[in-house]
Amino acid sequence: MNNVLVLNGPNLNRLGSREPEVYGSADFAELVSRVQSAAAAEGMTADVRQTNDEAEMVSWLHEAVDSGSQVIINPAAFTHYSYSLRDAAALVTKAGLKLIEVHISNPHSREKFRHNSVISAVATGVIAGFGLESYVLALKAL
Repeated sequence: MNNVLVLNGPNLNRLGSREPEVYGSADFAELVSRVQSAAAAEGMTADVRQTNDEAEMVSWLHEAVDSGSQVIINPAAFTHYSYSLRDAAALVTKAGLKLIEVHISNPHSREKFRHNSVISAVATGVIAGFGLESYVLALKAL
């Protein structure tokens, strides 16, 4: 079985209560369950993680390189400004691994500051705007 790291950035632990009109009513536990079930259906295992700490996210991307794991990442607010995360994401793809950037909402239909991603240029692909289904589509892409 192939392992995939599913990494989630700041505030995603607040799913279900944070802006449900944007992110839906499912909580983080439901996201974990849905991703793990979809991964199993694709013959993979998913290690789903969440952090509000940029340094921890960078370390997880280093771990992906060292373990040879594919990555699905929802960088959340880090998307728009974290060059350290961008550089760590580039290490993943330069190692020949896939890194799919996902977003629950469509950043381009929201505030202008959300339109820019420093991660997209080094990602294998980007899937956004399909709610939690964005993660399922990313698993299928892997």
